[in-house]
Amino acid sequence: MASALLDRRLLAITGKGGTGKSTITAALALAASRRGKKVLVCEVVANERVANLFGKPASGTEIRLLLPNLYSVHVRPREAMREYALMILKYETLYKLAFENAAARYFLSAAPSLAEIVMLGKVWWHATQEEERGKPRWDLVILDAPATGHGLTFLTVPEVFLQLVQDGPLARDMRDMQSLLGNPDTCRTCIVTLPEEMPANEAIELHKALKAHSLPQGPLFLNGCFEPRFTPQERVAVARGGPALAAAGEAADNHEARADLSSLYASVLGKSVDLPLIKIPFLFDRVFNAQAIEKVAGIIEGAL
Repeated sequence: MASALLDRRLLAITGKGGTGKSTITAALALAASRRGKKVLVCEVVANERVANLFGKPASGTEIRLLLPNLYSVHVRPREAMREYALMILKYETLYKLAFENAAARYFLSAAPSLAEIVMLGKVWWHATQEEERGKPRWDLVILDAPATGHGLTFLTVPEVFLQLVQDGPLARDMRDMQSLLGNPDTCRTCIVTLPEEMPANEAIELHKALKAHSLPQGPLFLNGCFEPRFTPQERVAVARGGPALAAAGEAADNHEARADLSSLYASVLGKSVDLPLIKIPFLFDRVFNAQAIEKVAGIIEGAL
């Protein structure tokens, strides 16, 4: 499963907020682009981060080149609504009549999950419909999805919509989106977590929820892992150094305690989640930038 991860049409990256979703998204995109794939990163969260991780200005709603073969775009509801509506209505005048009068704006702002529908629709369009010279424009689209609860809502929008509406162009597109998200050959959803109690528990529950909705999953990314660095004998030797080495001894103990936690939660997740586990080590870089993403991409490439 892991080895063919980058051969999908769409990868959706989700997990508890603060676990490093954008970092893993950027690293996967870099790894795929270095394999010669033309990659588009779609960010749907409020503040885009991926361009900044590569030292580039925010992409905004226009597709921007970040690195060779690697592009990004910030998918926002208002702009996505306009693009999607124009695809259906074809004409700018009809769009303005239908969507830009006050009554329509009020209705659309109150419609449940409409923002998720149009944003997911734009991601789906990039992944399956957009062409360049008669061929798919992108080899891989990576979605930096919302965090856990909202992420699940986002990815299950087509399923919920089709329980209410069966006919019309929107229902047709929802079926196509659901088909894409539910096909293990074209799409995988990857969870990112940390070796800590709350993120690990949320990852386990999210894994169960995605499974219940028949959404195929890729490997689980355990971010921020500590590896043991000191033998028991080395720790004793530092402790015998007296007050002069007290700070060094405490630092060594703290590091090993974090390494023990990393090992514990890797074991817990391994027993609870039937997916390959990819460990991403904690990086002690003073500035988290493109060089750090290069390191993470290298680790992922090695694991894949």
